[in-house]
Amino acid sequence: MEPGYLRLHRSGELKRRTEALNENLQKCRLCPRECGVNRLAGQVGFCLAGAFTRVFSFLPHFGEEPPLSGMKGSGVIFFSRCTGRCLYCQNWPMSHEGSGEDLTVPQISDLFLLLQEAGCHNVNLVSPTPWLPRVMSALEPAVERGFILPLVFNTSGYEAMETLKLLEGIVDIYLADMRYGDDAPAEKYSALKNYVEINRAAVREMHRQAGLLKCEDGIARRGLIIRHLILPNGLAGTKAVLGFIREELSPETHVSLMSQYFPFFKAKEELLLDRPISHEEYEEACRLLFESGLKNGWIQDEMDGETRRKYSGESFSGFPAREDDSLKRP
Repeated sequence: MEPGYLRLHRSGELKRRTEALNENLQKCRLCPRECGVNRLAGQVGFCLAGAFTRVFSFLPHFGEEPPLSGMKGSGVIFFSRCTGRCLYCQNWPMSHEGSGEDLTVPQISDLFLLLQEAGCHNVNLVSPTPWLPRVMSALEPAVERGFILPLVFNTSGYEAMETLKLLEGIVDIYLADMRYGDDAPAEKYSALKNYVEINRAAVREMHRQAGLLKCEDGIARRGLIIRHLILPNGLAGTKAVLGFIREELSPETHVSLMSQYFPFFKAKEELLLDRPISHEEYEEACRLLFESGLKNGWIQDEMDGETRRKYSGESFSGFPAREDDSLKRP
């Protein structure tokens, strides 16, 4: 089950796709906002991304879902900037403030190979959409130097269809958020307009491209994983999200039900966001997951033993609440 980009590299298609992505630097339409700015001329759009690729940190990460982290870690590259503006963003120094270092294409190639040499199971691109032209430009020289790890596209799920189609066969594993089941909280708390329609179209396309999760020796090699972060006061619309996954993707889709919400950044300024989720709220989300008919995925281990036994089993195993490594720069 070799990474798909190797076949595209051999055929010359990887180079063509990379050139198509780079055309966006002159009139950027990489994300659904379609700002149309000329980044090569110093213009910036909503995400404030420029011509160089800004990286906050890179490291083997052991807090991802089990088939991604394995025993040797997922080789994450945390990119700065973001196409959203979540008021509760736990990574706000890099996503909102743009902290990080600007890297050249050869330097990004070096990161791919450094993470491979560290023994990581994959290279995990975290919020890479604003930087895809240069990131993909770095992939081909990395391949020529022996890079062979699966690529993980770790995304908010707010993606443009044209961009996703250019990634077909390049990305092996899509790790996508489905954050909201309703447009109103998506726009109010994350500045994501028309979120539900755009997000659902994006994950449909990811599912079409990558299919269900496939593993070798317990390590993910291809497929789609959907993350759903439980928010306080029912803001995530969990029932609607899980229903969509079951009915329009597959009951076999792997779902990661995340309980780690905390009122970071500006969340304390919003009444409905100004607290962690309660035990009862996460237990209710587990109940909805269990009753939805979805068959595969993970719930997080900070739930008490009785709840874990009730809502996990052969299909829904537990995994630790993620400690956020992204703010620990190497």
